[in-house]
Amino acid sequence: MRKFLWGVLITLLVVFVGGLSVALLGYLPTHANATPPKWEESLAERALDASMEHRAPRVTNPIPATDENLIEGMKIYTMNCSLCHGKLDNQRSPLERHFYPPAPQLIVEPVDDPEWHIYYAVRTGVRYTAMPAWEGVLTPDQMWKVTAFLTRLEKLPPGVQDYWKNSFGTGPQTHAEGGEEHHHHD
Repeated sequence: MRKFLWGVLITLLVVFVGGLSVALLGYLPTHANATPPKWEESLAERALDASMEHRAPRVTNPIPATDENLIEGMKIYTMNCSLCHGKLDNQRSPLERHFYPPAPQLIVEPVDDPEWHIYYAVRTGVRYTAMPAWEGVLTPDQMWKVTAFLTRLEKLPPGVQDYWKNSFGTGPQTHAEGGEEHHHHD
């Protein structure tokens, strides 16, 4: 039994040192415009969701979802988020595939995460992606307003939809128009 345990330990050590050597000698690709393999995407999404479940406080949005606050959230999104996550013209961001992993396209593929989850991702950012932490840049109220906007993309009140249409020449997509699935992201 003792020889077996030593064999397992030595095998694990060789795998670890070999992997570390491959990484430190520069044999791992580092370009951001590559498409991640499905296993890597799945592993990263599961790890992110597990971390959020473990770390993010289950807080309720203190900002009421009024037309005024949702429109303000839309403006904050346009100024700070749309370049990476898609503009309000219902088009994917031209930078989408230039991030590794690709930036979620929040307008054409709305997320179905709860508000506390989105707020935490906005406030703290997402490590190993290009998603910055907005804490200290945006106020908590601004982060909550953009969170309220993102979580209500498919059920915005008529006044907010009208503002969107008048400001951007097109309104929010319905799920049938976009033909995209809902995703559970950061």
